[in-house]
Amino acid sequence: MVKAVYPGSFDPVTLGHLDVIRRAAKVVDELIIGVLVNSAKKPMFTLEERMELIKEATAEFPNVTVKTFHGLTVEFAKENDAHLIIRGLRAVTDFESEMQIAQTNHSIEPDIDTMFFTTSLEYAFLSSTIVKEVAFYGADISKFVPPGVIRAFEQKKQAINGQQM
Repeated sequence: MVKAVYPGSFDPVTLGHLDVIRRAAKVVDELIIGVLVNSAKKPMFTLEERMELIKEATAEFPNVTVKTFHGLTVEFAKENDAHLIIRGLRAVTDFESEMQIAQTNHSIEPDIDTMFFTTSLEYAFLSSTIVKEVAFYGADISKFVPPGVIRAFEQKKQAINGQQM
């Protein structure tokens, strides 16, 4: 049985992430989405919100589960008996840093490998940061994120507007 982890902050999950998840879920028996707890970052969505958004967006995949973790991805993989880490590459610029991380992980834990998925061209420009900026200025993000994320942004916007009154 091939078990893999796909780590990230997913703040929020995008259609680019889902593209990688959909393709990875076809080649592994079990895919664990690892939502990173990063105390150095101030995410827009809480950990619980990010987990729920991913669970909703991946409900069609019976072999996908969602968990949280902090610390090293390679340790998270080891704790979950996964021998594969999934990473998405949007552009050549991603490759250099991702390759360094993969090599470091493999050095720490030689039984764990990294598999790269190049993002489909239609999502190659997309990042969670871009989605948040576009949404902040009120533009349509329906081409970038699943419906649950659109609803979550609307709720955030209403909460912010309610506080400003």
